[in-house]
Amino acid sequence: MKKPVALLAVVAVAALVAHAWSSHGKAGSDKPKATQAVPVKVATAVRGDLDLSLKVNGYAEAYSTVTVQSRVSGQLESIAFALGGRVREGEVIARIDPSLLQAQLDQARGNLAKDQAQLVNAQQVLRRYTPMLAKGYVAQTDYDGYKANVGIYAASVKADQAAVEMAQTQLGYAQISAPVDSIAGAPLAYPGAQVSANSTNLVVLNQVRPIHVTFSVPESALGDIRAAEARGKLAVNVQVPGASAPLQATLDFVNNAVDTGTGTIQLKASYANADDRLTPGQFVQVTLPTARLHDVVTVPVTALQNSPNGAFVFVLDAEGKASQRMVTAGANDGASIVIGKGLDGGEKVVTDGQMLLTNGTKVQVVTE
Repeated sequence: MKKPVALLAVVAVAALVAHAWSSHGKAGSDKPKATQAVPVKVATAVRGDLDLSLKVNGYAEAYSTVTVQSRVSGQLESIAFALGGRVREGEVIARIDPSLLQAQLDQARGNLAKDQAQLVNAQQVLRRYTPMLAKGYVAQTDYDGYKANVGIYAASVKADQAAVEMAQTQLGYAQISAPVDSIAGAPLAYPGAQVSANSTNLVVLNQVRPIHVTFSVPESALGDIRAAEARGKLAVNVQVPGASAPLQATLDFVNNAVDTGTGTIQLKASYANADDRLTPGQFVQVTLPTARLHDVVTVPVTALQNSPNGAFVFVLDAEGKASQRMVTAGANDGASIVIGKGLDGGEKVVTDGQMLLTNGTKVQVVTE
């Protein structure tokens, strides 16, 4: 009889312990938990003007490209430029063998001297027989012949002078000069080669100071670009892949026709390129300002969130709590976006940390 009584006592003690633990756990769960502030980053909604821009791909293009040819035929005597080197305007870059051209000049000068001597003689004959004509000592027909000889030799002298000038010009063409400051490519003909006038290519020169940046934009943007040009010189940002800062160029060409196949129009911006940052054919990214919006409210694009009900932002109140506010979003420039409805400007909006927020969530503004 003692064993059942002891067993009942053990069961009773276990039940009391279980009840105590249960009561302790329930009491602990009833205690309110402390609410922690959610760390967020914020920005201020700004009212003012916003310049919109268009981002497209483009490429660097030589300001001018010249394929140098000889203007006279002959043997290429020498080249005077380094492969890929810089040449200056007026600098001699190649020479044609001048010996044949010099001989032609000497021949022209000899013909000129001969005809000048004959002209002098004809003039002296005419002067000698002029007084005799009045006295009847010379026939009129003979006198007319003497006078005609003067005219013939005078004309020959003019033709010879023109021939001398031509030969001098041709001899000058034996030295080929760079037409612009440029970068030389590889030689297309080497010393010893026979070149033909206005036919044989010698070298290609690319003018790269300044240099063009060529790109195309949709025809729908043309009106905004024209309006931006009306405000003054249109600045263009040119970003070279891998470079930290963009280059500043100026729009200086809008093509006179839209490409009907692509629906785009070609534009060119000019960059001084004094630092040789751009090389013809190099790929770049172009940012072109277009429309200017006046008196609009903008927030960073990172502040805008989307839901099935539409776009919204989280706005901070005076107590540091976030509340969801539905907004109407408009155009953006890549960094800021226009808010058509929902904000008046001056509000603090959350730009980072929105995933942890609901209406009324306490927030802590951080800068890092």
